[in-house]
Amino acid sequence: MASVLLLASCTSGAGDGKTAHSTTSAPTASASQAAAKAQEEKLKNQAQAALGAVHSGTLVEGGAERVTDGIHTEPTLSQGRTYRLILACAGSGSAQLTLTPANAGSKSTVPCDQTIVQQRITAHRQVRIDVDGAKGSTGVIAWQIDTV
Repeated sequence: MASVLLLASCTSGAGDGKTAHSTTSAPTASASQAAAKAQEEKLKNQAQAALGAVHSGTLVEGGAERVTDGIHTEPTLSQGRTYRLILACAGSGSAQLTLTPANAGSKSTVPCDQTIVQQRITAHRQVRIDVDGAKGSTGVIAWQIDTV
């Protein structure tokens, strides 16, 4: 059995024999993506620098996430030990910190103005940390858990 490959091309023009030209926004899109990436990196560096100013103890876990993505982690903590969660957000708006179970720590608002938010965590069993950006908030949240 023979295979047949058919290629077809359609063009649109004014009918005057000239080739129609299409405009593309690819250079503009890639330039704006590069600018957004640079801005995100700048905010990440600002948030991490704010954390670095208060770091003490031994780092257990940490990272940096977009406010729109949030932080959702279940770190491996030793039962009965106390830890310190430190957060800093650079950007605009705020985010809400929630710890599960509730007795591990209290809910807190994390403003995206590079303010340091600290929370003691007592690990009685598995702890879940969730930080969700408020509607319309943008930027980067840096966080770390240190031993106390």
